[in-house]
Amino acid sequence: MIEVTLGGAELDGFAIAAPASSVRLLLPTDGGLVLPEWNGNEFLLPDGTRPTIRTLTPLRFDPTSRSLDIEVVVHEGGRLSAWALESTVGDEAALSGPGRGTTIDPGAGEWLIAGDETAIPAMSQVIAALPATARARVFIEIVDPDARHPLPERPAALVEWLVREPGSRPGATIIEAIRDAAIGEDARVWAAGEAASMQQIRRHVFDDRGITRDRTTIRGYWKDGRAGS
Repeated sequence: MIEVTLGGAELDGFAIAAPASSVRLLLPTDGGLVLPEWNGNEFLLPDGTRPTIRTLTPLRFDPTSRSLDIEVVVHEGGRLSAWALESTVGDEAALSGPGRGTTIDPGAGEWLIAGDETAIPAMSQVIAALPATARARVFIEIVDPDARHPLPERPAALVEWLVREPGSRPGATIIEAIRDAAIGEDARVWAAGEAASMQQIRRHVFDDRGITRDRTTIRGYWKDGRAGS
């Protein structure tokens, strides 16, 4: 995980209204930053190819300095990873957003929050926004034991870092932890990470636990096996 700071006068007026909001980052091509055009169905570059756009959670925004910090999970072969590792001061990128965030019910007393490394910035914001009296179980799957990341302090939040075994599918430890966890019918569930594992969590939460959809936010952030992510 590495942190990248975006800045400039163009961020004047940017605001994050809700925790776990998202921004879309347009990465430059080999020829530099080229803005795509909307053809009514999708964004395309002048040569007809699709632009490289990634959706991320803002880590923090400073309106005074007009700087926006994001975090990138680095992995081999990823376009976003390469950009984050190779970028230097003055390089250009385009940004849109912020997009949808999470509504925190001030009356919700129990929360289940889960995700992998890609969801740590969003989970941090959700934890920070919880009511002071809310109880929370937090499951975070990491590949490297050293990838533990500082989280907002909440006395009633129990955080468990789950180290995924080599060769196991992404999200496996999260699914197992949620299946074993005690979850009240009135609990709020927030989860994000690898798309297939999030589908399994949806089925378990809705079908096995009987938690209604209006009490959940479960999002697939990436797909295992898809190159260039």
